Amino acid sequence: MMTRSTFLLLGASALCAALAACGDAGAPAGQPVAATPRACATLADTPVRLAGGRFVMGEDDVYAEEGPVRETTVAGFWIDPHEVTNRQFADFVAATGHVTVAEKPVDPKQFQVPVEQIPADMLKPGSAVFTPPDFPSNNYADWWKYVPGASWKKPYGPTGPDRVANEPVVHLAWDDMVAYAKWAGGRIPTEAEWEYAASAGKRSKNVQPAEANSWQGAFPNYNAETDGFKGVSPVGCYKPNANGLYDMVGNVWEVTADLFRPGHDPDDTDNPKGPDEGSAYDPLNPGMVSRTVKGGSYLCAPNYCQRYRPASRQGRDPGMGTSNVGFRLVYDKAPGA
Repeated sequence: MMTRSTFLLLGASALCAALAACGDAGAPAGQPVAATPRACATLADTPVRLAGGRFVMGEDDVYAEEGPVRETTVAGFWIDPHEVTNRQFADFVAATGHVTVAEKPVDPKQFQVPVEQIPADMLKPGSAVFTPPDFPSNNYADWWKYVPGASWKKPYGPTGPDRVANEPVVHLAWDDMVAYAKWAGGRIPTEAEWEYAASAGKRSKNVQPAEANSWQGAFPNYNAETDGFKGVSPVGCYKPNANGLYDMVGNVWEVTADLFRPGHDPDDTDNPKGPDEGSAYDPLNPGMVSRTVKGGSYLCAPNYCQRYRPASRQGRDPGMGTSNVGFRLVYDKAPGA
């Protein structure tokens, strides 16, 4: 997952690109052509009640940080049926006047280097935007750009299209999500709650699901779009899981309340809440505390990121948003009660 320090290492050339409309590199011979976009249902926002119970958490045959597999118990809760949308977040902003982290100038202290070493664009309000390269690459620096002016209002940067009301809200930092949760009367789910809701009584399988917004083609430069979407899709375009929840895998990663470290504590099985700050550790972002994100995104593909599963997990910089990370809320009592 991206951090601001990561972008500083990429150099100034990575900082000045805006996504706007990036053309495909062209379909390789014999590859399928893009499909007609799906019809997307209009979904209610009413949270779903889950009774709680015992389930098998984790996976041990894909990525090491997802194990060990353990039986885990969670108490009952309510959960949003879909990711928080731009429409819902706009209501929050209208009611509170909240300004997101991506809309504020960047504090140079975050980089832990002399200010004169920081490119000017890195200190401007902005966020990380996926920008597909024209060539095959295994280097994430070739497809992530820090874009000044990118925010939840302008997900692709200042020259790109405006937000779409029923797409998941993205480009939020942890503090933005917590502020929304407080206003809405909910909270960010624990990793165990999230995975319990996503698995819906079934063990995940390492197969690219048809009913999830993921990447078809050779990531990162060729997207066949056989599901009808090039990027983020509106909520309600794919079938819900057995709990009646939409997009629990694919579309955008979802942030949980747990701090991250590789692997699960096999002894912490009763309403676990993850490691404390002293034992949290993210090897991809050493020196900082990350939050655990779940479920993969529209960028996950068989040749790159096989994380379109309930057990998938990574660390994420809580201080910075990206164009493929969102969230949903859980509630300890019926909303409005």
